[in-house]
Amino acid sequence: MTLSEQIRHHLSLMHGWIPTTVQVVAVVALIAAVGWRTRRWRFVWVPWAVLVGVTLAVTAYWYVASEGLADNPAPTSLWIWIALSGVATGVMVAGWRGARWWRRGVSLLAVPLTVLCAALSLNLWVGYYPTVLTAWNQLTAGPLPDQTDPVAVTAMQKQHQIPAKGTLVPVDIADTASGFRHRDELVYLPPAWYATNPPPQLPTIMMIGGEFNTPADWVRTGNAVKTIDDFAAAHGGNAPVVVFVDPGGAFNNDTECVNGARGNAADHLTKDVVPYMLSHYGVSPQPANWGIVGWSMGGTCAVDLAVMHPDMFGAFEDIAGDLSPNSGTKAQTIERLFNGNAAAYASFDPSTVIAHHGAYSDVAGWFDTNSVNSTDQTAAANSLCGLGSANGIRCAVVTQPGKHDWPFAAQAFASALPWMASQIGTPGVPAVPLPGPPPPPPPTAPPPVPQSAPYVQASK
Repeated sequence: MTLSEQIRHHLSLMHGWIPTTVQVVAVVALIAAVGWRTRRWRFVWVPWAVLVGVTLAVTAYWYVASEGLADNPAPTSLWIWIALSGVATGVMVAGWRGARWWRRGVSLLAVPLTVLCAALSLNLWVGYYPTVLTAWNQLTAGPLPDQTDPVAVTAMQKQHQIPAKGTLVPVDIADTASGFRHRDELVYLPPAWYATNPPPQLPTIMMIGGEFNTPADWVRTGNAVKTIDDFAAAHGGNAPVVVFVDPGGAFNNDTECVNGARGNAADHLTKDVVPYMLSHYGVSPQPANWGIVGWSMGGTCAVDLAVMHPDMFGAFEDIAGDLSPNSGTKAQTIERLFNGNAAAYASFDPSTVIAHHGAYSDVAGWFDTNSVNSTDQTAAANSLCGLGSANGIRCAVVTQPGKHDWPFAAQAFASALPWMASQIGTPGVPAVPLPGPPPPPPPTAPPPVPQSAPYVQASK
């Protein structure tokens, strides 16, 4: 890593001097753009600009709430900066005529600065770009950690060239079974995969990102490759094979990993991805050797897929997921995802699926909840784990410091990886129990009630 990359890597976009400096400059520019000017300006056009800003903020708030885009409350600063972006635009438009050249310039500058502050507040909410380097690599499509190409992978595997770290391979998985149009996905191969030809039948983890996602989010923002590399280094090169999937097909297509109006995402993950991994990378076909990890929307997906397909997946980690597929209210979700088909919704509702399935025998789950503003996700985790435990799913609910953002997701994955790797049978990894006290044993049947002797009327 070059010196400039080291500097960018440690420049935070979520706290510190960069967000503060941008906000101070934006406020100064907006004040200078407004100015004192004329009485008409102060009592007509400035209030009009404020009205524009308030309308913009209220509209944005309504849209986020109505579309079910938020799993936790947005920071107040987001709505303030959206409003100030509207104010800056109103000031520029209303005050352009008759303004001096320098005021026009500062009015023009205030608009992108306030919009940038709104973007920084949005990033503070979701943690999508923790550092300048993360943002730079994402926006410029920079190289991913450990990335290589399929030809090099094949050559290394045939020659038993075991790398010091794992390799990340872009793959184009056919949509033959699902018809779901998706972007290129990614496969991580640990050093142990290169040990033999054909490769060993290693366990596999399917990684699913959040609502607004790309397949590389877990790699760039969730730090997943480094986490798995570190784990492999500590276990003699042994780690699961990992496939970073595309549940949306587009950045803003919220499928909730179901088959419905927005595409057959569930079929893609189960009928396209799983067979591809078996045929192309020789991973284990046993459900006990397959796990799913998901963050936010992906956490909901992880539970859903695991309880719907215990014949395919043996373990899951739900990081701050919802109780069920969520695209607004329940009625909105049924309409938006299933074209109003309530039965189709029920078929993808984890609670309904678990209740209808009955006893599970070989499924285990880890639920992560964050400590800040996580009331809904904590309730969902406790409800699903309680219902799962009553039906044979071994599970635990783990609360860790943080809020609903990507840094929390990265931390949660790193904490659960030793358990997940051991649970799905990674070679060389000792058994790791679920955290917390063991779940209570299932209730036993009450002892039979002694039957009294039949009543016989005495003869007279």
